[in-house]
Amino acid sequence: MTDLLSLSGVAQGRLIREGAISSVELVHAHLARIDEVNPALNAVVEVLREPALRAAELADRRRREGTPLGPFDGVPFSVKDSIEVAGAVVTAGTLGRRHAPPAGRDATLVARLRTAGAIPIARTNLPDLLFAFESDNLIHGRTNNPYDVSRTAGGSSGGEAALIAACGSPFGLGSDAAGSVRLPAHFCGIASIKPTSGRLPRTGHVPPAGGWIEALWQIGPMARRVEDLCALMPLLVGADGQDHSVVEMPYADPARVSLRDLRVAFYTDNGIAVPDAETAAVVRRAAQALAAEGIAVAERRPPAIEQSYDLEMKLIGPDGGDGLRAYLAAIGSTETHPLLEGWLKKLEPYRTSVAGFAEYWVGLDQFRAGMFGFLQDYDAILSPVCATPALPHGISIEEANFRGFSYTMTYNVTGWPAAVVRCGESPGGLPIDVQIAARPWREDVALALALRLEESLGGWRRGG
Repeated sequence: MTDLLSLSGVAQGRLIREGAISSVELVHAHLARIDEVNPALNAVVEVLREPALRAAELADRRRREGTPLGPFDGVPFSVKDSIEVAGAVVTAGTLGRRHAPPAGRDATLVARLRTAGAIPIARTNLPDLLFAFESDNLIHGRTNNPYDVSRTAGGSSGGEAALIAACGSPFGLGSDAAGSVRLPAHFCGIASIKPTSGRLPRTGHVPPAGGWIEALWQIGPMARRVEDLCALMPLLVGADGQDHSVVEMPYADPARVSLRDLRVAFYTDNGIAVPDAETAAVVRRAAQALAAEGIAVAERRPPAIEQSYDLEMKLIGPDGGDGLRAYLAAIGSTETHPLLEGWLKKLEPYRTSVAGFAEYWVGLDQFRAGMFGFLQDYDAILSPVCATPALPHGISIEEANFRGFSYTMTYNVTGWPAAVVRCGESPGGLPIDVQIAARPWREDVALALALRLEESLGGWRRGG
């Protein structure tokens, strides 16, 4: 049964369609796996046991009745505890929402997966109000890394990454404003993608979309295998009539990308945080693997990329964090986790006036223009996801470590799509992912390259 659970969601769905396994059996297997691993990982905050089994019975009935089934019909998935699932309380990891009323409906993307026959099975842990690069909060405690429980699974979608890596769920939904689907995927050795800003509706997320960080973040899928990301994205795209930021751009199929026609730049050091030796070596091996496929690869760092960290922090904290404090007070979060408090302290130096905020936006526009100019010569950019593999618990907020997260921040600031996939590991056996960013709206290019790297370098591997 463990071998079944290690398959991609696409492969699990195929077994259901072929009658090799029922959806009820598959859901029971995942529920048993969650019961097995969650005491050590603390990745799951709520198991949706009964609703999932009822949905599985309906999926099996559809098959018996001859209804055509899609790729994920009858397959379970998990959802970060900041994305609404009908009937469940979304806490966003913050005390003020501990006793919030249950969600009256699914978030748009959860609803789309349900429509495709996929089954929510668990809701997963995250930091207090999503503000940390490790998942720990005052309601549910900390999530542990499945490869080394003394280390963090990352944040803010750390529960998702840990559960998926441990085969408790084949895929799930996270959200990303500074690296929050990519960094946990890297720490736990799975795959994920932050789509282009404006690609997916964020209706049903807590906190909701809006404000000056509007353009920084997206909801994104996470999975052990890139083929699931490729199959999930077409199900998720498109406006919902509620999130005004969504742009109805065509979505292209990664399978149609001609890899040999691509031009790829790579860098190992962004000028903000020097990566450890093995991280740099894994990025170089990934670049070599693409070059061996006949892809034009050049070592070149985009100009001014060393501004990424300060730009991200300027855009999140021009008020020094006062907006966040007001939101926390309004929902009754009078006590907050030390990691969130650490974030707020880091925003204080970026407090500015209205004139200063205008200068921030000028700097952002200049940065984006320069980065986009770099893409006149390249179709994609390969880089580290973070300066290090998974960190020990509690130290992500330390300045040297915190700046190491700037590798993902770059593509929140530009708004470009960026995928990550496991391409190696540290001497101690911790996973190391590589990040692939692409032109706006070219998720297909990022995923096609991620798929090729997964095929060449192995992708996700079982831990423990």
